[in-house]
Amino acid sequence: MIEFLTTHNLMGLTIGITTFLVIGLFHPIVIKAEYYLGTKCWWIFLVLGIIFVALSLIIKEIILSTIMGVVAFSSFWSILEIFEQTKRVEKGWFPANPKRIKKENKANPKKNKSSDF
Repeated sequence: MIEFLTTHNLMGLTIGITTFLVIGLFHPIVIKAEYYLGTKCWWIFLVLGIIFVALSLIIKEIILSTIMGVVAFSSFWSILEIFEQTKRVEKGWFPANPKRIKKENKANPKKNKSSDF
C-alpha cells in the first residue's frame, strides 16, 4: 500500500483526506460530548490525545503515524471546542440537554435565578 501511494505520489493527498475526515468526525463528537456530559469530559480528550501522541511516536509506518498525530491534536483541540460549544449552547445555536439543565438547577439553585444581581 505504501509503495503504491509513494509511486503515484499520493501520500500527501491520502494524509490530507484522512485529516479532513478526522476533523469532520471530531465535530459531532464534541457536540454530543457537551450535550450529554458538559465540560467535565475535557479530560477524556486530554487522555486520548496523550495516548495517540504515544502511538504516533511508536508506530514506524509514516501514514499510520501521521494519522495518530492528527487524531492526537484533534483530541487536544477538542478540549477548547468543548468549552466553546458550551458558549454556543448558551447563545442558542445548539440545543441544551434538558436533563442536564434540571440537574444543574437542583445543584445550584441560586446561580440560575434571573433575579440575582
